[in-house]
Amino acid sequence: MTATLLTGGCLCGAARYHLTAPALQTTVCHCADCRRASGAPFVVWTFFATGALVWETAPPKLVHFADRERTFCSLCGTPLTFFDPSIPHLFEVNTSTFDDPTPFAPIDQCWLNDQLPWTPQISTLPGSPETGPLPDLAPLE
Repeated sequence: MTATLLTGGCLCGAARYHLTAPALQTTVCHCADCRRASGAPFVVWTFFATGALVWETAPPKLVHFADRERTFCSLCGTPLTFFDPSIPHLFEVNTSTFDDPTPFAPIDQCWLNDQLPWTPQISTLPGSPETGPLPDLAPLE
């Protein structure tokens, strides 16, 4: 049996990658830096051994912030990877950028002190199968 090659990329397709080692863990991060870098209330990261990622396209934009490194597609802005040099043997890939992220369910959460107070209730909110907003849209107060 051959191992399936894990692949992924950004929204516009300008940044593509594959991974040469298995995923180690998937974690939900609530830290303020991840929220600001992604524009989302939290980010789901999958950990790999450093060196396992191979860019199939030109490498994305590298941003150094708070002694750590993040990569983003230079065209569409998709956040792709995170590296903390204080943990040199690991790096993280934004799980939502995998071509098929469904097998990578998170097993834990981190930075709960930064968690937005309304994120635990997201799964209880009403929803629509494809697009929003709900029909009776009212002003936020």
